[in-house]
Amino acid sequence: MSFRLSGTTARSSLCRILGLAAAFGSLVCSADAAQGTIAVAANFTSTAQELAAAFERRSGHDLVIATGSTGQLYAQIRQGAPFDVLLAADRERPALLFAEQQAAAEPFTYATGQLVLWSPDPQRIPQDGAAFLAAERKGRIALANPKLAPYGLAARESLVALGLWESYSGRIVMGQNIAQTFQITATGGVQAGLVALSQLQDAPADLKGSHWVVPSEMHTPIRQDAVLLLRGRNNPAARAFLAFLTAPEGCAAIRAAGYMTGEACP
Repeated sequence: MSFRLSGTTARSSLCRILGLAAAFGSLVCSADAAQGTIAVAANFTSTAQELAAAFERRSGHDLVIATGSTGQLYAQIRQGAPFDVLLAADRERPALLFAEQQAAAEPFTYATGQLVLWSPDPQRIPQDGAAFLAAERKGRIALANPKLAPYGLAARESLVALGLWESYSGRIVMGQNIAQTFQITATGGVQAGLVALSQLQDAPADLKGSHWVVPSEMHTPIRQDAVLLLRGRNNPAARAFLAFLTAPEGCAAIRAAGYMTGEACP
C-alpha cells in the first residue's frame, strides 16, 4: 500500500496562520476545510490523484490517497485502517462493507473499467488477441491475483471463456494488484499482460505498445464502486469528494482516463 500526502497542506497551514477565510487566486482558505483519507484501488491511482488535485483546488479541503489492491484495502478497513472513503475496483467489497455496517451510506458505481491484453512491443499483439493467446504455446502472461484484484478475476474469466485457462495455468506470472501486473509486463518478463485500459492511457509513448480490448462479454463487468466509510460519515472532505465524482468535472476526468462512468454522472 502506498500513500500520497496532500499537496495543499502548506496552503492550509498558511490559512491558519493568517486567520483568513477568503480566496486569493488559487489559495483557498476556509474555516470548514477538512482532510479526508481516500483508499483507492491500484488501477485507479493516477486518475484518483488527478481528481484529488482538482477537488482540492475547488474545495479547499485536503486529501490523502492510499493505494493497494481492493482485497488488501478491504482487509485493512476491517482491521480498523483510518480510511474515510473506499474507491474499489469491484462492487463486492463495498457491498460487503455496507452489509457489515462498516459503511455510512450505500455504495454507488463511479466507473467501469476495461480489460486489455497488452505488450510494450508495438508489433506483438494483433487485432485478434484471442488468436494470439490460443497460438502462444510457451510464452508466459501476467495477470493480477484473481483473489485480490477484480481485474485479475476478469482476466481469469476471460481465459476460461476462451478455453485457455488450463493451458496457461503453469505460465502465469501473478501480480498482487493491477499496478504490479503492469510493471511486470512493462519489464518484458512475459509475452503479454492482462491489464487495465486506463493504464495505457497514462503510459509514456515508449510503453504504449500494442493491445487488444478483451470483449466485455467474456468477463463480469468491472464495475467499480465507491463507498463512504463509518470513519468518514462526519467528514466534510470525504462527503464532498464523493459528490465531486459525479459532478460534471469529475465525470469528464474519469471518462478521459479510459473508464465508463456510472449512472449518477450527467
